[in-house]
Order: sequence, then C-alpha cells, then structure tokens
Amino acid sequence: MEISRTPIPGLLLLQAVPFQDIRGGFQKPFNETFFRENGLAADFKEFYYSVNRKDVIRGMHFQTPPCDHEKLVYVSKGRILDVVVDIRKSSPTFGKYFETELNDREGCYLYIPKGLAHGFCALEEGSVVHYAQTSCYDPEHDAGISFRSFGYTWPVSDPIVSERDRSFPDWQSFNSPF
Repeated sequence: MEISRTPIPGLLLLQAVPFQDIRGGFQKPFNETFFRENGLAADFKEFYYSVNRKDVIRGMHFQTPPCDHEKLVYVSKGRILDVVVDIRKSSPTFGKYFETELNDREGCYLYIPKGLAHGFCALEEGSVVHYAQTSCYDPEHDAGISFRSFGYTWPVSDPIVSERDRSFPDWQSFNSPF
C-alpha cells in the first residue's frame, strides 16, 4: 500500500496494489502493521457499508468529541465522488475541501482524520461504500453541515438526499466543536 498526502493535513489517499488472476481480483484494504508503522489509527471499532442509487448525496457527516473518529472509506462496487471539508478551527485548511473519485477498480482508500466532515455523491447505480471507524455511532454526538453550504459544486442537479442531511446547519451558521 502506498500513501499519498492531500492538501488537508492528515487526510490521506491509500493506494492498495490490486491482485488479479484467472479467479478475479483481490485487495487488502487494511493491515494493522502497515497502519501502525505509518502512524495511522488501527483500532477500528465499527464497520458498515451503504448501497447507493446514482445521484445520492450523503453528507456532510462527523461525530463530535468525545465520540469523534478516524474513518477509512473505500468502494467495492461502482464509483463515488468523495468530498471532505476541514472543520478544525486551528487547521491551516479550515473551511477548505478536498474531492476525489473512489471506485471499485483502482484500489484507492481515503483515510479521514478527526475533525473533518465527510460526504459523497454516488456516480453509478448500486455503488457500495464501506466505512471503518475508530468509534461507534453515537446519536448524541452525530452531527453534520449542509452539503450545499461550504462552496462545493456537486455534479448532480437533482440529488437524492435524506431529510436528516437536509436538516444540517449551513457552514455560515456552523460553530465547529473542533
């Protein structure tokens, strides 16, 4: 696995080396030794995935302290446009966002540190997005910001968005706990 840094401190792209043979493909999204040797959190507490219709936008999600977490995101089927915004007040990239495409062919994973809001847009029908987190979901610490409010232009004119995600505050009125 190779690590690429992004302009946002701590936000990393991890590139696995996909293996192909006559049986199909194989990838290793996590290796505890590799993560620890590179200073990455390896104590994942919760794993889950979502299956998404094309044009679904999920986000921009995070959990507040003390239930904040690092997150590892990858796609096992389809394609997504993954977007992360820095909500750490002391960060040099506070309020800046980063986007990347994750798909089922390239073996690229996104490692998201604490203090970043995460969301994505499904670019293909049935896209399957996996998440590993270093804390468990806690509804009292579940939070987000409006996906339309931080200056990013999503590539879909009529997105499918949950009522929960539509209810998040705008960036302008958001007071970050980080």
